[in-house]
Amino acid sequence: MSQNGAGIKIVSENRKARHDYHIHETFEAGIVLTGTEVKSLRAGKANLKDSYARIENGEVFLQQMHISPYDQGNRFNHDPLRPRKLLLHRQEINRLLGKTREKGFSLVPLKIYFARGKAKVELALASGKKLYDKRQDLAERDAKRDMERALRDRQKD
Repeated sequence: MSQNGAGIKIVSENRKARHDYHIHETFEAGIVLTGTEVKSLRAGKANLKDSYARIENGEVFLQQMHISPYDQGNRFNHDPLRPRKLLLHRQEINRLLGKTREKGFSLVPLKIYFARGKAKVELALASGKKLYDKRQDLAERDAKRDMERALRDRQKD
């Protein structure tokens, strides 16, 4: 877990999402959790891999996000993969619904964090990358790294 300067404590990031998707827009959403889920999140036991958001009956739900059961929890512990409701404004939900229906966009969570003591999810409106896009991104990243290395070596001389 990392701490940001603005009082934001990042619990989990979905780094693979930036590799697999073109990120067009991001939204901050609150998340409805039970008590033991909050305790597990504070302990950093969350995984966003393979998770996605879906709009059902005018509400947004986060699917396949794994929050490990709390160690000191008892019979009140939660199901690790249960769907969790996201809190967004009605206008944002309607806009996301329109975009996901028409253009083939997906709703992908990028990270989960605590801001001012509340659990938040950064949700991205994303479209899938093709294999050649991924290769191109890797080539650009390698070229940039090589240039920085060459500049650093030059400055040492």
